[in-house]
Amino acid sequence: RESHFSNAHAAGAKAKNTMPCHNQQLNNVSSGQEHPVKQVRFANSGNVPAALPHCGPTGGPKQPDSPEDLGPQLKLLPLNDQIRELQTIIRDKTTSRGDFVFCADRLIRLVVEEGLNQLPYSECTVTTPTGYKYEGVKFERGNCGVSIMRSGEAMEQGLRDCCRSIRIGKILIQSDEETQKAKVYYAKFPPDVYRRKVLLMYPILSTGNTVIEAVKVLIEHGVQPRHIILLSLFSTPHGAKSIVQEFPDITILTTEVHPVAPTHFGQRYFGTD
Repeated sequence: RESHFSNAHAAGAKAKNTMPCHNQQLNNVSSGQEHPVKQVRFANSGNVPAALPHCGPTGGPKQPDSPEDLGPQLKLLPLNDQIRELQTIIRDKTTSRGDFVFCADRLIRLVVEEGLNQLPYSECTVTTPTGYKYEGVKFERGNCGVSIMRSGEAMEQGLRDCCRSIRIGKILIQSDEETQKAKVYYAKFPPDVYRRKVLLMYPILSTGNTVIEAVKVLIEHGVQPRHIILLSLFSTPHGAKSIVQEFPDITILTTEVHPVAPTHFGQRYFGTD
């Protein structure tokens, strides 16, 4: 028993000493032996356009308006099997509403978490319960969320789950029946929104017109485009390109850029389909 305990203790100590810090690369990752990321997109059949490459200049022929063509303002979540499954379930027309909402909330949480990584932070030192000093980071104060109603409201809870006391504003934009142009009907923000970093929430970027109008309203209230981080789940190349061309300093964060966007998202999420 003593020999078994000593061996186990030694193995545990060895594992503890060799465990990498959170910001260190694992050996198998740095050596290129990690599990290859598989990418699945729409089949190129009929009149459905071919899928865009997710990221990386070496993953095959470059297509027009691919993510790398839109500049560093467009950021994609690293693709993995979990995200692929969530995207698949959300796009599947046979998915029940319960599963749809559940998977949408999961994907929203991933996007929100990554959006928070884009916010400024400062280094700090704290004391652990055992008396040791730990050098970490803390996010700077002065952030807020703004949801574009109605589908953007689906992302509010995910943001509150990560930031309990964050303030959230709202913008209501609808298309004019005659001109088909986006028109602002309602906007309410924190009084000092011009001092804050804004997480603008809108899950589906199709044409980009709604977001462009929302950003114009934020600018009218004193917010600088470089302080706006747009959180979305799916985007078309046209939608992302329109926003980047109109506001080159804005940051767009999404999980996928594809010609076919799940425009049914809002109706399905809120049960109005």
